[in-house]
Amino acid sequence: MRWKNLLGITVLFLAVPALVFGMEKPNKVLVIKSKKKMYLKRYDKILKEYNVALGTNPKGPKRRQGDEKTPEGWYILDYKKENSGFYKSIHISYPNHHDIEQSEKLGASPGGMIMIHGQRNGLEDREKVIQQFNWTTGCIAVTNREMDEIWNAVEIGTPIEILP
Repeated sequence: MRWKNLLGITVLFLAVPALVFGMEKPNKVLVIKSKKKMYLKRYDKILKEYNVALGTNPKGPKRRQGDEKTPEGWYILDYKKENSGFYKSIHISYPNHHDIEQSEKLGASPGGMIMIHGQRNGLEDREKVIQQFNWTTGCIAVTNREMDEIWNAVEIGTPIEILP
């Protein structure tokens, strides 16, 4: 809360969080792989919780292209993509410097194109069954309805933390 004098008129400014569809705008996305959960957060407050599907080999951090693991660490949601093989997607800035170093130690490529995304196009009618399993090649999958919510709520540049 701040008072500001504008042209001799004292005005009170309130710090009000931006709202998206009645929800405060998240300033962080948190994924906990062991719980298969993703949270949209604003500081310490959980705004929304989602069940997610991960890579088919979810335990441990991603070390190389093709290992079917979802990465672990801090990244940025750096762009949105509407037209792909999946409903909608938001790109995660994997690999970071640490990921590249780890894969180089193995003599491998770290891979890339890790996304939060909806269902594979053409399989939307099966999403309730599909989402019960880890089925991606390292991405984080939600239902298409949930992807619409996330798409509208999360801004490009939002940090994402992915924990074991």
